[in-house]
Amino acid sequence: MALNSPFLKKIKILSEKIENWDEFPLSIPIFSHADFEFNFDRPVTIIVGDNGSGKSTLLEAIASHCGFSTSGGTRNHVIFEQESESLSDFLRLSWLPKMSSGFFFRAETFSSFARDIDSIQAYDAYGGESLREQSHGEAFSQIFKNRFGRRGVYILDEPESALSPQKQCDLIRLIYELEKTGDAQFIIATHSPLIMAIPGADLRMIKDGQFVSCDFHETDHFKMLRDFYLYPDGFMEGLLMDDRDE
Repeated sequence: MALNSPFLKKIKILSEKIENWDEFPLSIPIFSHADFEFNFDRPVTIIVGDNGSGKSTLLEAIASHCGFSTSGGTRNHVIFEQESESLSDFLRLSWLPKMSSGFFFRAETFSSFARDIDSIQAYDAYGGESLREQSHGEAFSQIFKNRFGRRGVYILDEPESALSPQKQCDLIRLIYELEKTGDAQFIIATHSPLIMAIPGADLRMIKDGQFVSCDFHETDHFKMLRDFYLYPDGFMEGLLMDDRDE
C-alpha cells in the first residue's frame, strides 16, 4: 500500500564516522554537534537562515542521498562531478517508503545545469526550448511546470532567486496543489517571505546553530520587508545614515 508524504522522515548525523569536527562542512555550527537530527513531519518543509548558515549544504546532502546530481536534476541527469568529501558522507536518512524520484533544483548551479541539458538536447522535457535561450525567470518556471508532478521528493534551493513576485505566487500554487495529492514532498531553502508563508508548511529557522520552528512573521526576512513597506523613506534613511553624523 502506497504511503503519503513526507517520505523522508529523519536525518541524523553519524558522529562515529567523524574524525575532525573542525573541517568543512562539519565546522558549520548547525552540523557541529554529535546530536544533530532533523525530523520531517509535513509534506512541505521550509528552511530559512542567513547566508552561510548551512541551508544549501543540507539540501545538497539530501539530494546526493536521493541519487540526484549536485548540480540539479533527476537521477537520470548525471554529469561529471569531482569527488570530494561532503556532508552526505556523515548522514543517515530514514525513509518510509524509500524515495529516489523527484527533482533537485539549485539556483546556484542553474547555468551549468542548463548547458548540460543543451548538450544532450533534452529540450522536450523542459517545454521544448533551450533553457539558455530564455530569461532565468522563464527558464525556472519551465522547469517547475514540466518537471514537478510525479511522485517524489522535490528539493528546491532558493527557487525564488530569478522569479518575479507573480512567478513566485505561481510556484506557490503549484507546490500547494501537488502537496494535496499526497505524492510530493518538498524541502525548500529560501529567502522569500512569500514562500515562507505557504499554508501548513513546517518552517524552520537556523538560529544560534540550531533549528527553531517558527511562524513566518517571526523571521528577520519578514520583519525587514514589513518595516520597509510600512515606512520606506524612514527605512532607507536609517539604512544609509552615516554614523559620523550621529
